Amino acid sequence: MGQRLVIIGAGFAGMYAALSAARLRDANGASSTDLEIILVAPEPTLVIRPRLYEPKPETLTAPLDDVLKAVDVGYVRGEVRRIDTQGRSLEIDAGAGSHRTLDYDRLVLATGSRLFRPPIPGLAEHAFSVDQLDEAMELDRHLHGLAQRPPSPTRDTIVVAGAGFTGIEAATELPARLRDILGPDQKIRVILVERNASVAPDMGPGPRPIVEGALRELGIETRVGVGVTAVDAGGVTLSDGARIDSATVIWAAGMRAAPLTGQIPAERDNFGRLVVDATLRVPTVPEVYATGDAAKAVCDAVGNHALMSCQHATRMGAFAGNNAAADLLGLPPLPYHQEAYVTCLDLGGAGAVFTRGWDRAVEFVGAQAKDYKRQINTVWIYPPPAERAAALAAADPEQVTNLS
Repeated sequence: MGQRLVIIGAGFAGMYAALSAARLRDANGASSTDLEIILVAPEPTLVIRPRLYEPKPETLTAPLDDVLKAVDVGYVRGEVRRIDTQGRSLEIDAGAGSHRTLDYDRLVLATGSRLFRPPIPGLAEHAFSVDQLDEAMELDRHLHGLAQRPPSPTRDTIVVAGAGFTGIEAATELPARLRDILGPDQKIRVILVERNASVAPDMGPGPRPIVEGALRELGIETRVGVGVTAVDAGGVTLSDGARIDSATVIWAAGMRAAPLTGQIPAERDNFGRLVVDATLRVPTVPEVYATGDAAKAVCDAVGNHALMSCQHATRMGAFAGNNAAADLLGLPPLPYHQEAYVTCLDLGGAGAVFTRGWDRAVEFVGAQAKDYKRQINTVWIYPPPAERAAALAAADPEQVTNLS
């Protein structure tokens, strides 16, 4: 009787986990009868989440049906509601009131992350985000709807709360995006609010002056050292008592692992990520592997941990899928490692900044960095071709996101 590997999630980590598991199965002469690989997700679609700050978010998806079929990976439509780690089974909401149970021998949790929304008055009701596809589409509809309102400082002011990677990329895209909608002569005002003492708090002193210069060039205001204490239909109140009238508030502050990780009886960090060993296995539940934004994993000999990023999720997914399949096939696992780390931060009309290493040494900026960012966003992070040999080759754990 064959064995079954189930992967939850069709994001970057889930997609590469499925492809990598199929690659190992194929390389060792096993068939889908010997090892059944199933991916469970609401849709067989990869959302290009790193691009959701851009216009036309409805175009930022890629179908996975054909590539999964090409490598003999099954797909089950639905959302996992319950994980029974003792019985090794999943309870799946398949929609339209139907449910099903799916047993597994090994499970890869690649459920990603969600934007963290603290209990700030009015935040849930009035703030937009670019975290999930439907939320980005809602924001896009709202921005186009502003053109139906008469010009006013409230209409033409956008507040972005959170000056990390997502907040900066959203903010620097907005001036051009709003002028395309409202007209080139409108007095657009974009204000970036950050609770820390500086924008881009995680980037360090090297690239920060470049980021700050880009914000000035684009006319984006910054309010640092203050947080949002309330949001309403007409704007925000800040922790220093200041009021900003705005019809559009975008929340981009903080991430947490998707709630499903809470059903695994294991250690989690402050972000809700499952603590995993070097093979991405959950130590207290050896039939379960976690990957991508669902896992806290050491990625190098220095002790750096993988970040909640597409860059880390793709490679972690490939290692998790490989190792879960290896466990079932009686093969040795591959310890996850990811020594190389780069960032390429989009700065809208001001270009981009590319850094290398955990100290984020700046390598290039402006148009050259923008071209690199465009290559990442339109080519590298998309699924491989739906051709068996190419798709399997693309999932070699040692080659995925190899930036060294």
